[in-house]
Amino acid sequence: MLATLDRWILGANRALMILALAVMSVVVFVNVALRYLTSESIVWAEEVARYLMIWLTCLGIGPLIRIGGHVAIDNLQDALPPPAARALRLLVAAIVFAFCVFLVWIGSRFAMRTMVQTTPVLEVPFGYVAAAIPVGGALALWHLLAVLRGFVRDRSFETGAEIDANAAGSL
Repeated sequence: MLATLDRWILGANRALMILALAVMSVVVFVNVALRYLTSESIVWAEEVARYLMIWLTCLGIGPLIRIGGHVAIDNLQDALPPPAARALRLLVAAIVFAFCVFLVWIGSRFAMRTMVQTTPVLEVPFGYVAAAIPVGGALALWHLLAVLRGFVRDRSFETGAEIDANAAGSL
């Protein structure tokens, strides 16, 4: 049951990322084409693209954790004996966990406080944009917990065509 929930969350996370990137690409392309072909511009295009980029960035934190895609310096754990390297990875995971909890906590407060502000062009509550922070942090927590045991034990991450862009290209 937990594996099914995990696959559903990962699939929803990926679908939202794809949707955000697709909408952002179309809006920017159409706006640039209009600007060059008609000397007109879509007033809200830049704002929508910016806010979709924020959401895309926050939604992408978790899936990158799953595949070990974030920048890391491995020299210290490579130099340590296996038990000490495991302890170091546990410390790193605890720091990442604490940071994700912080993102959820502070992001929620920020989103709630900015619900009274509106965006300049669309005039929607800015809290909807800021909600990307706690949502991304919560998803990152989920994805971290999904790979935690393998990461701490033997420095392994999730692999497979459904998560790895390089593997997906060969399908």
